[in-house]
Amino acid sequence: MPKPSRKDSILTAALACITDVGADATTIEMIRERSGASIGSLYHHFGNKDRILASLYIEGLRRYAERLDAQLAAATGASECIGALVSSYIDWVVENPDWARFILHSRGRVEAGEMGEQLKTTNREHYARLQTRLQSYRDQGCFRDLPLDCFASIIVGPAHDMARNWLAGRLSKHLTDYREVLAESAWIAVRALPDQSPQ
Repeated sequence: MPKPSRKDSILTAALACITDVGADATTIEMIRERSGASIGSLYHHFGNKDRILASLYIEGLRRYAERLDAQLAAATGASECIGALVSSYIDWVVENPDWARFILHSRGRVEAGEMGEQLKTTNREHYARLQTRLQSYRDQGCFRDLPLDCFASIIVGPAHDMARNWLAGRLSKHLTDYREVLAESAWIAVRALPDQSPQ
């Protein structure tokens, strides 16, 4: 396995500090000490604390999107694609709980910061890839006639809510125990009704 870059080491240290004391209480000095980087290196790679936090947020989204893209590419039908949207999210949260917790609570902060436009661009590109992947199934009539603006929320919204509860310790079972039922429910919610299905 290749050695993490200095930039990755700084992001890893930032996430550890945020997990320990919260984003507001985390300081550049804490990140420097934990990462072993010099102050000059931190400012060279990121510029300031807000840019470190925004970069951490965007990198987390990138890694999640990378996992999702791979699972969608492997799916062989509409129902598998919908299932991949749910399962890839749940799997990423379970494998990266601290990162997921940070992302769930920091969107507004990042959007309002100097890298807000970069985040919006990242999200637009992600949703464009998703729509392209699903378009052929939409053209085949596999999905109900739903507004595009709410399509993804209908699919991933319940998993998103369950992830929040799991991360907060409010579920009686592990998040992965709900993986199949959430994927099945998402498919039921968006699949074409019997009289609308392609013949």
